[in-house]
Amino acid sequence: MKPFPEAPGGHTPKTFPFNLLRWRFLPIFLGLSYILYCKLTSQPIFAHPLPQHTGPYAVGAIDIESPVMPVRTIDTARFKATSTSAFDLQTVLFTVYYPTTYAAAKASTVKRHLWIPRPLYLRAQGYAKAAHISNRLVNKIFEIALKTLAGSITIPAAVDAPLSDTATRYSQFATSWDKAETQEQVLENAQVGGHPVIIFSHGTVSSRTDYSHYAGELAARGYVVVMLEHRDGSCPGSMIKRKGLPKEKRLIFDESEVETADGREISVEDFHKAQLSFREAEIEEAVRVMKLINMGRGADVYELNPRGEGVDLVNWAGRLNTDEMIVAGHSYGATGAMQALRGGPTSMRPFKGAIILDPGKQSGPLNRDINVPMLVVHSNSWSSKTSIFYGRAHFDTVKEIVEENNERGNPTWFMTSLGTSHPSVTDAPLLEPWILSFTTGATIDVYQGLRQYVHVAEDFLAFLGDGKARGLLAERAEFPQYDAGSGLGMWQPGQGDNQQAWEEKGEWWDWRSYWQIHVSPAGNGDKN
Repeated sequence: MKPFPEAPGGHTPKTFPFNLLRWRFLPIFLGLSYILYCKLTSQPIFAHPLPQHTGPYAVGAIDIESPVMPVRTIDTARFKATSTSAFDLQTVLFTVYYPTTYAAAKASTVKRHLWIPRPLYLRAQGYAKAAHISNRLVNKIFEIALKTLAGSITIPAAVDAPLSDTATRYSQFATSWDKAETQEQVLENAQVGGHPVIIFSHGTVSSRTDYSHYAGELAARGYVVVMLEHRDGSCPGSMIKRKGLPKEKRLIFDESEVETADGREISVEDFHKAQLSFREAEIEEAVRVMKLINMGRGADVYELNPRGEGVDLVNWAGRLNTDEMIVAGHSYGATGAMQALRGGPTSMRPFKGAIILDPGKQSGPLNRDINVPMLVVHSNSWSSKTSIFYGRAHFDTVKEIVEENNERGNPTWFMTSLGTSHPSVTDAPLLEPWILSFTTGATIDVYQGLRQYVHVAEDFLAFLGDGKARGLLAERAEFPQYDAGSGLGMWQPGQGDNQQAWEEKGEWWDWRSYWQIHVSPAGNGDKN
């Protein structure tokens, strides 16, 4: 007997429409299930959470906003709409990423920082304004999109955890990341002294949170990283806070929105000069605050901080190396970091070295008055695309500045990170790896890309500590110009003669397949 009787007339029931309907509901069911899973596990929808930091230390984070007294007028330009000053430096805002212990990080009960600080609408309005489509409706759409994509993402750093007692002055990156060494083995070799301090300047349409993982990875290796948030018109949206005074919203702006004190138009060149001068002043103020903390005035910094963080700063006295800091930056921030080196080192800008990542192509001339070692890194997209910069190729201008600094006796490197794109050092590829690879052309694994940036930075920071060139920095420059034919993971005859190491893909291969060195203090050509 058949399990189901036939329909009258001997015809079987048609089930295709039902099956089709069922398949139409499958994507909806899967989508709802994914959203429910994200909600239950506190995962961001459509975006990857930021990975945990690696290294011998756990990572702490403190938001500090310090008043500038008296207010510094960096440039007399004013906003056309309100006639108020555009470049008055009222406060300096930054996040400090620093090494702490895993026990202290685990014991911390303070909520982690959100990757997009609140209010969310401020960042959304800034992005819409940067895209020149800002209005009430579009701003709201951007806000909803940000909330959906990344609104719940947190930075995996313990807020207000105590600073670690142990300081390191040289690289333990290779052992702490590449090899299975224990925390105790890594810290065994650490030199005791003040934690080195790095002041980092962000790029255009960026903020202090956009480089949180890069900063956190350096902090996990013993460095104190001060991630500035610039109020020079380059940050999408920032809230200026001062105790006892109303908050002030500062959105991204350009030269079309400001004028001179007597009402004349401002050129792009003069606008960039004002921005870079403002950034330099913010860098100086960040240095001042870190020196105050090291001098034992951490309690005063905490008391004046409207962000309500830094209760443990009182215990940071004498534990930072604020006499020999490092300045770093990306894109416009790299231009700003180079600007901060002019006439230095000075007490207000005590920089003994600089890490320059993709120096700006449209942010004004690059400062040549440099008298400290530098590490200059181009992403693959920055080197591969020829850009005319004040009448010549941008690549050639950067290379010449590096060569001149070497001739002055300041060891300086210039290299390209293969397979990377301009945002590779930011958090964006970690959050949206597929979208960023599709839109920017990056071909390297996003974690490997960031790993390479941190690896070479650690080697350079170690060199500043002991003067020893290790790893990639010990190699000669084999690519006077960027070579598009030597791509990511590709061995070329000009890259050395260690064929066996290449075939075995050992330590030699690990860095060689990811880099092209254009200028090195070790000289040019193959090693003998």
